[in-house]
Amino acid sequence: MSMNVGSSTSDEPEVLMDINTTPLIDVMLVLLVMLIITIPIQLHSVNLEMPVGAPPTNNIKPEKVQIDIDERSIVYWQGLPVNAQELEVKMKEMALVQVQPEIHLRPNKAASYAVFANVLSSTKRLGLNKIAVIGSEQFVK
Repeated sequence: MSMNVGSSTSDEPEVLMDINTTPLIDVMLVLLVMLIITIPIQLHSVNLEMPVGAPPTNNIKPEKVQIDIDERSIVYWQGLPVNAQELEVKMKEMALVQVQPEIHLRPNKAASYAVFANVLSSTKRLGLNKIAVIGSEQFVK
């Protein structure tokens, strides 16, 4: 607290009531230092424990199934034309195999998109997950 000794008309001096902020600042600085000390040190690297040794070799190579769609939107399974029902049956057989085959889907540029989308959705629906669309360079101008 401090007193204001100024020009006052009364005999009693005016009391100036200000808070002393020095102890408050000291306490805040101590809390800030404690906070900085307790924060864990951040590392700029990630520690990984990598496995030791060579990875196991996969001797079983998956079968490759070629599905072609020509310019007339006819679907071919390994070079032989098939209709939608035969394609579904062959895909179901491939989905049941222990090691799933790689499906190489090669549409012609002039083929109907609906046929391509139907074949692609059938593979996904039946659980064939290894799908590759081959020949996409023909779509680049």
